Amino acid sequence: MGQTLSDVRQNGCRKPSGRVAERAGWAQAYLRPEAVWPSSRGEGVTVAVVGSGVEASAGAGTGALAGRLTLGPRLHGEGDAGRDCVGHGTFLASLIAGRRTADGGPAGIAPGAKVLSVAVTDDAGSTNADLLARGIRAAADGGARIAVVAAPIAEAAPALAEAVGYATAKGMLLVAPAGPDGQSVAAPVYPAGYPGVLAVAALGADGVPADRSASAAPEAPSSGATGGRASRVDLVAPGEGLVAAGPGGGSFIASGPSYAAALVAGSAALVLGRSPSLTVDQLAERLRTTAYRPGTELPDQTVGWGTVDPVTAVAAGGPSGAGPAGAGTPPSPEPVVVPPPADPSARRLASALAGVSLGGAALVGLAAAAVRVGRNRAGRDRNGRRPE
Repeated sequence: MGQTLSDVRQNGCRKPSGRVAERAGWAQAYLRPEAVWPSSRGEGVTVAVVGSGVEASAGAGTGALAGRLTLGPRLHGEGDAGRDCVGHGTFLASLIAGRRTADGGPAGIAPGAKVLSVAVTDDAGSTNADLLARGIRAAADGGARIAVVAAPIAEAAPALAEAVGYATAKGMLLVAPAGPDGQSVAAPVYPAGYPGVLAVAALGADGVPADRSASAAPEAPSSGATGGRASRVDLVAPGEGLVAAGPGGGSFIASGPSYAAALVAGSAALVLGRSPSLTVDQLAERLRTTAYRPGTELPDQTVGWGTVDPVTAVAAGGPSGAGPAGAGTPPSPEPVVVPPPADPSARRLASALAGVSLGGAALVGLAAAAVRVGRNRAGRDRNGRRPE
């Protein structure tokens, strides 16, 4: 699954996968969102996916978003936002709010949240500042509390900056990838480059930022897994070898910062489901202050405030939105360290999976790598030390 579909004119829209994942991927084991589902599954929260659209069938019948998908406008071309030629928006929506299937396949971070689809790209996945600006405004006017803006662009524009301010004033948190999927860039991208937008970079299965991993491992597949990042990163989240539903309902695998941004948006939905009175600034601060810290001066240039932690973020405040002591903003936790890999083969496995189909053996291997990473993190205290 890619962010764009360059051969759409020759080969048409992305075809259904025909494969179904039989178990959750490593990101689910790493973030452990199911630990807070008894308190919040994101019910009552609408997350907008501003991108290529979300296929309407995902919201019907046994689709991943059945009964929880609203189709907003399509701002380029004909039809509504229920057509997704690229498949990228459908995949992101599944990462955010996809329901768990009966066979134990992957679920979204916030499987009770609703999704608002706003289509702002052409059939190949390309967009511009005007379309993004209009899409952000449409998401805010549509009642979304959170929006993942899935298609970054290289140029700043007054209309886009004004749309960011408009959405924030209406109470919508914007989450955006800190760079394009699969490309290296040295300059900021937008809207992630604007103040008030949470800029998210991708994390590999070894706990290392994906773009840093790629520079140290040139043998990684070119389909893979990384993307460039903007000059500012606020948070990181899993972004390599992620599994979710795509167009047609089959399972796909994908890598890049746009997918990491979807996981941050889903985490934000869990927080709002528990603490619905949080303002945009309080919600962003909650996600930053409860992140797994990198053990360096903050914000770190590569990982910002650290790896998003939905479990701690939800637990940091009660339904009123206040912190444990009743303060208006959550307290800053003790710094923790993103753990080193227990087995360096984990990242190589995740990168390799980006170029292969979702066969049963591959998924079993991916789950095993996730367990090793999860055990490695669970076996440390909040300062990154293993217990005596």
